[in-house]
Amino acid sequence: MEVSKLSKRQQGVSLVEVLVAVVVLSIGMLGMAGLQFNSAKMNQSAYFRTQATSLAYDLADRMRVNRVAALNGDYDTPFATAATGNNLCGAALNPFTSAVDIDQWKHCIELALPAGQGEVEGLVGDQFRITVRWDDSRDGSAPQAFAMETEI
Repeated sequence: MEVSKLSKRQQGVSLVEVLVAVVVLSIGMLGMAGLQFNSAKMNQSAYFRTQATSLAYDLADRMRVNRVAALNGDYDTPFATAATGNNLCGAALNPFTSAVDIDQWKHCIELALPAGQGEVEGLVGDQFRITVRWDDSRDGSAPQAFAMETEI
């Protein structure tokens, strides 16, 4: 008789153990999902920063090619959108004009970065500051910016 009373008291114990294991597994899976989400968010931010760096160096190279115009202040531009949004040189346009360079550069920023804008500021002599900013609000931070100072 004792054996049957003991087995009746044991019924359902393995079900509780399974439920506890499922709860622990669920918490672990939620933690992994959170890590995956944060990883994707940081990866996107790193991609945007890489794009901004590449775009800033692109304009610096364009300014070095057209050094006289850069030293005359033709490349100085405030944060604004591209004038035409055309990233291709037309047949009538000289591909070495600062206006074409700036327009292409700003258009590329708009395409590569969310709410992307660029600014070029002449400093002293042949020194320039090139700044690219964009909206990286996906990670809950303020707008991001990459600024570089270069000598042409």
